[in-house]
Amino acid sequence: MRILQIHNKLPYPPKDGGSIAIWNLSKELVAQSHQVTILAMNTKKHYFRIDDIPEKEKENLNIISVDVEAPVKVTGLVSNLLFSSQPYNAVRFIDKKFREKLIQTLRSNVFDVVQLEGLYVTPYIPVIRKYSGAKISYRAHNVEHEIWNRIKSNEHSFFKRKYLDILVNRLREFELKWINEADLVLPITSRDGSEFRTLGCNRPMHVCPAAVNLSEVIPQPRKAAFPSLFYIGALDWAPNQEGLVWFFENIWSNIHQKFPEISLYIAGRNCPEWLREKIDQPGVVYLGEVDNAYEFMNSYSVMIAPLFSGSGMRVKVIEGMALGKTIITTSIGTEGIETTNGQNILIANNADEFMSHIINTVSNKAVCDNIGKSAMEFIRRNYDIKQITRQLIRFYEHNAS
Repeated sequence: MRILQIHNKLPYPPKDGGSIAIWNLSKELVAQSHQVTILAMNTKKHYFRIDDIPEKEKENLNIISVDVEAPVKVTGLVSNLLFSSQPYNAVRFIDKKFREKLIQTLRSNVFDVVQLEGLYVTPYIPVIRKYSGAKISYRAHNVEHEIWNRIKSNEHSFFKRKYLDILVNRLREFELKWINEADLVLPITSRDGSEFRTLGCNRPMHVCPAAVNLSEVIPQPRKAAFPSLFYIGALDWAPNQEGLVWFFENIWSNIHQKFPEISLYIAGRNCPEWLREKIDQPGVVYLGEVDNAYEFMNSYSVMIAPLFSGSGMRVKVIEGMALGKTIITTSIGTEGIETTNGQNILIANNADEFMSHIINTVSNKAVCDNIGKSAMEFIRRNYDIKQITRQLIRFYEHNAS
């Protein structure tokens, strides 16, 4: 098949959940002999030169990037709040240069499917309709309004809560409108698919989760220092920031006091200074952005993923499980992933449960080994990118006419 993927961020390097989900699928589509073009915005915040992508990585992929400002400005936010009914998160990515490049790409190529990666590129659907006869597929990486609704529920500032209330309502309306403008909808989890049906989605639907390339995600249990704790995630993402702040306010000092010999290793890019100060505590080793996430994860034994907002699925949880890690997370952290508490993951929704799981795992290597082994087997059965890609193509072929 001839597939055009469109995203509001260049999915390379694949270091955050969305980029990993897109890049792994793109590479596997090519590996299975499909023609893939990626058209992506190259924003200032996440700028990366296409020429710096290794040739081996982009082999047989046609990658087109468009420089887009997509600024986050207080003046823009206030203006949007007062004079628009559209969510500010989305209007930042409506760009004339990108529209022109999209038209040029559609005029120069024939595609069977145009796959929109994420909500913020759905406003380009009318352009695609005008210049292409391809099926339009919306791959929903999250239930977007749900993320912000959860962030709102944990916000203590009155004024921020009022703004978030407006944003959530706008996003909900925006989401419903554009979901039903697409021909096909690809939720990233079954749970998200049910949410979209409740919201009013009436399009053919197929769950297309983030998945891993099992030939690249190789567990190395002998490398893992035991006992040790680690965290990895994008530190400019609000749900990650919120979860880490909660962890340090409620958990870490007690753990460090009980196990002063155990360190917590934190890896993640774009850490703001205020969060850097928050995690600068005894026993914490902050490494910033690491060159190789799998190598980092293979080096330690117990992964923490405190999450109280967000939506979709947490790709780092999938990767950690694939590497045979014991993961302690919340119900939201494993939401949409059909895990079993106590068997292939450990779920904790309050400080006491989180403390108890940490104490148990760092004190008992056999517990870690058993959960890690079950986690690895679970991912191999359910999240192999080869199988996920084959299922997607069958769905496309069935809905091609």
